[in-house]
Amino acid sequence: QLTLDIIVKISKNLRNAKIVVISYDMDSQTVIKALRAGAREYLVKPLIESDFIDSVEKIKDLILGNINDTTKCKVITTFSNKGGMGKTSIAANLAVEIANLTKEKVALVDLNFQMGDITTFLDLNPAFDTSYVVNNLERIDETFLLSTLEKYKDTSLYVLADPPDLEQAEVITSENITTLINVLRSVFSYVIIDTTSSFDGKTITALDNSDLILLIAVLNLPSVRNCQRCFDLFKRLGYQKDKIKLIVNRYMENDEIKIEDVEDVLGYSVYYKIPNNYFAIINAMNKGMPVSDLNHQSNIAKAFRELAALLSDNYTYSATKQTKQDERGFLGLFKKKEKK
Repeated sequence: QLTLDIIVKISKNLRNAKIVVISYDMDSQTVIKALRAGAREYLVKPLIESDFIDSVEKIKDLILGNINDTTKCKVITTFSNKGGMGKTSIAANLAVEIANLTKEKVALVDLNFQMGDITTFLDLNPAFDTSYVVNNLERIDETFLLSTLEKYKDTSLYVLADPPDLEQAEVITSENITTLINVLRSVFSYVIIDTTSSFDGKTITALDNSDLILLIAVLNLPSVRNCQRCFDLFKRLGYQKDKIKLIVNRYMENDEIKIEDVEDVLGYSVYYKIPNNYFAIINAMNKGMPVSDLNHQSNIAKAFRELAALLSDNYTYSATKQTKQDERGFLGLFKKKEKK
């Protein structure tokens, strides 16, 4: 608490100071409190030199005016090529938590033109949708966007719904989506996009224009195989490895398939695990509200807050881990047969 008080005092008395916190404590509540107190960056020990240098460079650019906080934007897309993975729930809850944490403008965009559910998850009935915005691209500015997108309660979150009719969605082109994302970048600090589960042209356009892709999986064999296919396609599309963040949803410690097994098979580290809390999620969905509004202290609400902190521009977590080499059991299913 003493450290937080010091951060608050520095922020109030030295308005131009840029505060960097370096700590062994990676608890989500500690991170959130530090950022809200006024910290610009939160780095977790053991510190990796490149991460520290990146943070210093980012602060230097900010001081020199090379970065404008009002125009800097991070586009994050949730994706899974298999339905039922929970990507829409993750997108909605993550957007709410990022808005609550950063107090910056956040856009939540439903690009699932066939079965979009964002408005259902947040109990919204917006007057405008994606097709309206796309049809008025020539007159879009900040005032237009903030008045057209549906503001979520008293937060800094704005929601852009999917078109109500499939016919309206069909006329939206990939070029329209690129233009839309670029316009959103000029107004919002964060853009969270929910997509369809198919690799169609519009979805790939959204993925191409994203800074981060949250690939959603659960710990079962079909899901892991689907992740393999996704990673293969992402590689062919030329995506950098650090653009993809593997998120395990509905995680239980006693699952037969272990995190280490999945990491060895896919060659990717799991970025974050969201715990399995079926009743909390279902209750929140049925009531049309974020999990944190229904049960702020639940394990899954805490997980969404921590994930929001990890994905915010002010937090850098550096950690290395070793994975075991084991080709028995689950891993053996993915071992390539040797040619005779």
